Amino acid sequence: MSIRLKRVLVAVLAAALVGASAFAQTLVVAQGTDPVTLDPHNSTDSPTATVLSHIYETLFDLTADGEIVPNLATSAVMSDDGQSWTVTLRDDVTFHNGAPLTAEVVKYSMERFTSPANAYTFAFLLNTITSIDVIDDHTLVFNLNSTFAPFLAHLTHTSTAIVHPDVVPADRSAFDESNPVGTGPFRFASWQRGERIDLERNEAYWGEQPGVSGVAFLNVPEDTTRMAMVETGQAHVAVRVPPQDVARIDANPNVTVHNVSGLRTIYIFFNQVIAPFDDVRVRQAINYAVDKEEIVEFVMGGSARVSDAPVAPGIFGYTPVGPYDYDPERARQLLAEAGFADGLTIELWSPTGRYPQDIQVTQAIQGQLAEVGITAEITSIEWAAYLEATAQPRESARVGIGLLGWGTVTGDSDYGLYALFHSSQAPNPNRAFYNNPAVDALLDQARTSPDFGVRQALYAEAMQTIWDDAAWLFLYSESQVVAMRDEVNGFVIHPTERFLANRASLR
Repeated sequence: MSIRLKRVLVAVLAAALVGASAFAQTLVVAQGTDPVTLDPHNSTDSPTATVLSHIYETLFDLTADGEIVPNLATSAVMSDDGQSWTVTLRDDVTFHNGAPLTAEVVKYSMERFTSPANAYTFAFLLNTITSIDVIDDHTLVFNLNSTFAPFLAHLTHTSTAIVHPDVVPADRSAFDESNPVGTGPFRFASWQRGERIDLERNEAYWGEQPGVSGVAFLNVPEDTTRMAMVETGQAHVAVRVPPQDVARIDANPNVTVHNVSGLRTIYIFFNQVIAPFDDVRVRQAINYAVDKEEIVEFVMGGSARVSDAPVAPGIFGYTPVGPYDYDPERARQLLAEAGFADGLTIELWSPTGRYPQDIQVTQAIQGQLAEVGITAEITSIEWAAYLEATAQPRESARVGIGLLGWGTVTGDSDYGLYALFHSSQAPNPNRAFYNNPAVDALLDQARTSPDFGVRQALYAEAMQTIWDDAAWLFLYSESQVVAMRDEVNGFVIHPTERFLANRASLR
């Protein structure tokens, strides 16, 4: 079973030419950050999802062309009332420990992911499930509390990947070291935290074998070091090529720079339980004070698109409602109306090395805010600590404004809007504590309507309200700029910001 989604996505997928010598090689990928966890249900970021997508698998998958296709499942049939889905599983899949994939295992995994006791960040993806019935070894029924239009799309998300109960420790913190056992084309080998994680080919994989014996993901936050590694052959792939390096690296006869449109929106969130960001006039003023076109052209080197909606083009439900034009005079006027005619000082947070040009973008915003009387003092920390600092509950929230990104990796606006703007999702992932009952109602309706035309209209109204509320400083949707050595074949730069070696080979 497959469902074609209406979106235009781009991928780099060369033909896999596997030679005997290449089959024994390890593909080396230089990323900008280390995985945060090896528990897929606890995964919330793309660098982690990239690694986990090699170890674990989901019931369905989203192709680079935007199509929902079977993966561990072979089919899914919705009931006439839309409140249950009968899913049939493959009968030839085993986990890395030799255990078979069964309906009971899938039931366990889904119940672990959605259990309120576990409080996984992305459990909302499947919070419409009321019960799961096992029919036989390879058939199960998901019962829902209502029609849920993006159900299959959500089953493509990495955090819904299937884990086996025999290897899941009672203590979740113990998962990372010895329990990453999935069904994927690669097996966990070792993890030197902060340095590298190594995977080895799963010789018993049910699908097409990878053309390399292993893949190593290196944690290399420094742009210059990552680029030097791919240029000299120490790495086969380097993600996040800085704009100023694109021309030089692309001129290397052994390296090609790929620019792939993605589904990630970059933004500055305003924590609306912290003054002065609880005042819509301040939030709007900051939107008018920042010249997004200048940032895209001069900081991002043109490898981005100014946001005109809370989600990127290509997502179902996307409706252009902006942008906020660059208007520093209007910004000063709004600040004066809010009581800050003499200016104000804020602390502007940013992760280090997580997004392309993240610090440079933050510094550009700092300079532009100064022109309207806002003094922004930058605090930058590494990614894992940043995630923790920005996800504190209301009573201990201390980050008022910070740079973040969100990839709507299911291809459906439910994931891009419900997660970030529904009040029930604060403080994580709704780090802005955005709370508008009208938007909540629109998003609730859009989730349950089976009519895609109705859903589109509901999302359009929700996006307009979110935009008018200046819930974020809306910046841009980014492209993925990746340097790859020419001996690499079949490596996928996925629009969901995952970098996949599942069918890669080396000449």
